[in-house]
This record gives sequence, structure tokens and C-alpha cells, in this order.
Amino acid sequence: MFYRPGHEDHGLPHNPFKAIVAPRPIGWISTLTPNGTANLAPYSFFNGVADDPPMVMYSTTGSKIGRDEAKDSLTNIRATGEFCVSIVSRALQDAMNLSSGHYAPDEDEYVIAGLTKGTPSVVKAPFVAEAPASLECKLFKEIELPGGATMVLGEVVGVHIRDEHIIDGILDVTTYQPMARLGYRDYAAVSETFALNRPGQK
Repeated sequence: MFYRPGHEDHGLPHNPFKAIVAPRPIGWISTLTPNGTANLAPYSFFNGVADDPPMVMYSTTGSKIGRDEAKDSLTNIRATGEFCVSIVSRALQDAMNLSSGHYAPDEDEYVIAGLTKGTPSVVKAPFVAEAPASLECKLFKEIELPGGATMVLGEVVGVHIRDEHIIDGILDVTTYQPMARLGYRDYAAVSETFALNRPGQK
């Protein structure tokens, strides 16, 4: 099949785009409101975009359900200029799902999901202490995209890794199985890895 997004109907019950660009890491974005209330929400349009300095991006689409305003994560980042990203492990799938609900700005998703606020070292926003790894970030740039989406670029200014996941000097993802978003309601978890050498490498 072939279709032109925005010009032709794909004819399927659901948009296949998210299932094509998959798996996508889940960025568990934590922020603080200006009055100090923590906010936590997962975003599946998330990834690393550079490593020196380390940079990440996430994209938020549309406004809050029932309110004509930006989602809380973006509102808080605009106000404070900082955020944290925690990596979702398989063991945290239910907590991540709970934190994706539509809550009022003054409700604390950490409490709702039964999570612990990790103490940051550089920024003020907490991270998920139970997460295998977390990134403290400063806002670098906000880019408005067609269709009402906003892409947030952040510079990583602090990295937290739980010691039990560093084995023989490397971060072993199979010890915590990072989760990723597929299309529709489907998710995946990394339980197996393999290595490939580039041509010419030994």
C-alpha cells in the first residue's frame, strides 16, 4: 500500500506511522511547577540526538485534554528551564502507565504511581529513584512543529546510573530490560542483545 500523509486516507483502522517508526524509547519526563510540585509523564517521541555534549529530545503533541493549554511537562519546562528524563525498565511498566493519566497540575504522579523522588545534583526537578538510569537536563531549545507539536531539546548536565546495572565496566541493559513503545497499545522490552563489528573493525 501507499498513501500520502495529510493528502490521502490510509484506509486502516488506526494510523500506522507510530508502528512503522518503532521501537521508540520512552522518555519519562519529570519537572517541577514554579511552586515546587513534581510532575511526571511518559513520552514515546523521545531519543538521544548527540553525545558531545550529550543532548536529548522529546516531542509533545497537542494540548491537555479538556483544556486549551500546553501539557504540564512543557509548561513547567518553559517556566523553569530544566527537566529530568528517567529510563523505564520492564519492572516499572505499571508505574509508567499510571503516570500517563490525565491529572490536574497540582497532583503528584510520583505519589499516584508509588514512586520515589530521586535527589538531583544539578537541576531542581527530581528523577525516578527506582529507574535504572536518569538524566538531568537543561532546556536548550524549543521548536514548534507543524500540526501543533513541540519538540524540546535538552542538554544533559547530570547522569545517574544504578550501580547494579554496570557489569564489567559497561551498562548492561539486559539487567533491567528498557521498555519501548511500538504502535497502537503495544510495547516491547529489551531482553536480548547482540554485537556487530563495523567493516574493518576488529
